Amino acid sequence: MALTNVLLLSQIAGNAVAFVLSLCVLAPLSLHVSEFNGKCLLFAHGEWGEDDGLFNVTWPSQLNCTFPVLTAIVLFIVSIIQIYRFVRLSMKQEEESFLGLFLDVFFGFTLCLMTIISAVIITMGFIRWCSDITLRFPSCEIAAGQNIIKGDQKIDTSGFYIQMGTAQFGAWGAFATCVVISVAALLELINNHEMTNMKVSMYLERQRLVNEDASRESLDTPGDFSR
Repeated sequence: MALTNVLLLSQIAGNAVAFVLSLCVLAPLSLHVSEFNGKCLLFAHGEWGEDDGLFNVTWPSQLNCTFPVLTAIVLFIVSIIQIYRFVRLSMKQEEESFLGLFLDVFFGFTLCLMTIISAVIITMGFIRWCSDITLRFPSCEIAAGQNIIKGDQKIDTSGFYIQMGTAQFGAWGAFATCVVISVAALLELINNHEMTNMKVSMYLERQRLVNEDASRESLDTPGDFSR
């Protein structure tokens, strides 16, 4: 029971951290897409114009930002639901069913996969963008807020560096947190399975002892002989 309580508390704490980290991805990426007039800089590339000195961008698929945002939304919703479930179980001292534990493991590892894909997309996509930006600027951070893209595209570059840095932190932190949550759920599933097997074994052993006692009593009881 002590192990179960520790795992339950770790899952509550882990989901609370995942809730915060999902906002660290969702908020900056949503703000970035808004400031970039619906475009996404992840994996964007281009060339610097010789005549005007502006960056002529080839914009990639919007999916590069959409998938991390979708992952953050899913993580946000799942973490709220899980916190509610685990707090209720903790207060009522109830044991989760095997199916519920199995679903915790399944969704946990699914979120691990989604968050690591999102983290790789954000990190590699931002590196691709900065590799072209640094052909003109010493660093990507210095380019933030500079007039580097034609004004008719209505793109505000003032916050992209902080936004992408926050999103990277949130995505990698969410992945690490999901791993911890998934491991805790897996350990709880294994512990539940072992406890179930132990209860079944104890029940069978008790039945065997009861049957042996009943057989011994029947042998010790003298027979009814006719006179």
